[in-house]
Amino acid sequence: MNKLGVHALVWEAGWSHDECARAIANSASVGYDFIEAPALDPASIDIDFTRRTLEKHGIGINFSLGLDAESDISSGDVEKARRGKVKLEQAIAVARDCGATHVCGILHSAFQKNTIPTTTGGVAMAVEVLQQVAETAARSGITLGLEVVNRYESNVLNTASQGVELCKRIGAPNVKVHLDVYHMNIEESDVPSAIKSTGEYLGYFHTGDSHRGYMGSGTIDLAAVFRALVSSGYAGPITFESFSSRVVGQPLEGILGIWRNLWEDGHDLATHALMYTRAQIKAAQETLRQPERSRLP
Repeated sequence: MNKLGVHALVWEAGWSHDECARAIANSASVGYDFIEAPALDPASIDIDFTRRTLEKHGIGINFSLGLDAESDISSGDVEKARRGKVKLEQAIAVARDCGATHVCGILHSAFQKNTIPTTTGGVAMAVEVLQQVAETAARSGITLGLEVVNRYESNVLNTASQGVELCKRIGAPNVKVHLDVYHMNIEESDVPSAIKSTGEYLGYFHTGDSHRGYMGSGTIDLAAVFRALVSSGYAGPITFESFSSRVVGQPLEGILGIWRNLWEDGHDLATHALMYTRAQIKAAQETLRQPERSRLP
């Protein structure tokens, strides 16, 4: 059974004690299994406070982040790759100590709009660093999810097939593809087929809609997305991710282009998303049962 989570930016822009407490409490009150917290600066996360708050409310946590230009392990710059490796290992340590199972996001390159394409050498350097980081993560029971994002956020992984290829080059069982329906809607020719083709390499999934607002109010065929997830046997985490100018501040507001207020009430948004996701999963499961229910007597 998939564990269902919600991104912390549905609730709060940061991870101070007050923000952490509110985000975790709200996620638990709606009924999510875990919260996904941003770890752009792993050192800023109070591990003890976070863990105590999670235990108080009885939910889990996972972490996501993107490397920046100065820690880009795909840049071909040895010093930047070193800084990226340090940041990734810091995030893994935080995740381990908070009781997380996954560290996901743009772990393979800088989270930014690039003006030049990636290089063979840059990809090779990313593979080398991630092979080393994967060993560290494995010792802590952490799975790494390499997020496939649109062309405006990375020049390395933009399609599911690229994600699979990079995982194969890394060759570590705890390195998986992290797919996000928002990005897939931009880059993939056929979203359901891309999900199915990712197969056993799929290890984490972000759901949402085309405008990053309420699920079902955009243009993505979410019924087809969930049918693909269910028919492919995906049993990993599914996180609802939504961004609005009401909550998101800089630098993410600028990097992601969050210029509109897509919702007013995060609690209503998150409650609807959980209900919608559960309904779509149930509908997809029932779709698979139709052939056996349609047999002639």
